[in-house]
Amino acid sequence: MRPVLRIAFLAFVIVFLAPIAVSAARYYLRNDIADWRSADRSSAGLLPPAARKPEAVVRVFSARTVSWRGIVATHSWIVVKGPGERAYRRFDYTAWGLPIWVDRFVPDGRWFGSVPEVVFAADGAEAERMLPRIRDTIDTYRYAKIGDYRLWPGPNSNTFVAAVMSAVPEMRASLPATAIGKDFPYDGRWVGPTPSGTGFRINLGGYVGLTVAWVEGVEVNLLGAVAGFDLRRPGLKLPGLGRVGI
Repeated sequence: MRPVLRIAFLAFVIVFLAPIAVSAARYYLRNDIADWRSADRSSAGLLPPAARKPEAVVRVFSARTVSWRGIVATHSWIVVKGPGERAYRRFDYTAWGLPIWVDRFVPDGRWFGSVPEVVFAADGAEAERMLPRIRDTIDTYRYAKIGDYRLWPGPNSNTFVAAVMSAVPEMRASLPATAIGKDFPYDGRWVGPTPSGTGFRINLGGYVGLTVAWVEGVEVNLLGAVAGFDLRRPGLKLPGLGRVGI
């Protein structure tokens, strides 16, 4: 093997395969793995009761997905509430029936046992300004028919949330590196701005891509696995492991 190819192969093993192997080991060493049918889907305590929060709310959550797939992937969803409304609305994009599910799960619920992380949060006037575009993007989402969902490379739950975030670039947030499907070209463009509008990305159908942006950082997408580094908050982005801060 030529030196250049040897170096490239070694880099691939270190950057892509080794982190996934570590994530797999962590998964199989856990002693709290439950059957998905009985897994905990209760509130993680990340939102107060809606009736006690009169202002508008926007949240983006992400959590490790079901069973062994959680080794490499996370599931994302969005929660909104208008000013004065007494209930949150949760939107998920899934493989079950009509892809866009509304209020089928607890707004800040564990995703089949996995505690979600808050990717983005806005309240009050800031959230209220975002709501019309969020709702319009959900109402007009192009992959909303039965059969449109594809686990890999997309469109999946992360593609759906990425499309919503792209409609509201002032969110200035990025889905985790483990959100496989976030780079799928939901708008049909293989070259264009990132959802935050702070850089650009090139993506070949969700299979291979490159992202360079202030918010999203520098990311290399290889068959859905993402590796790179965070520019705003120095850290590494690794397949399976997600963000590792420096």
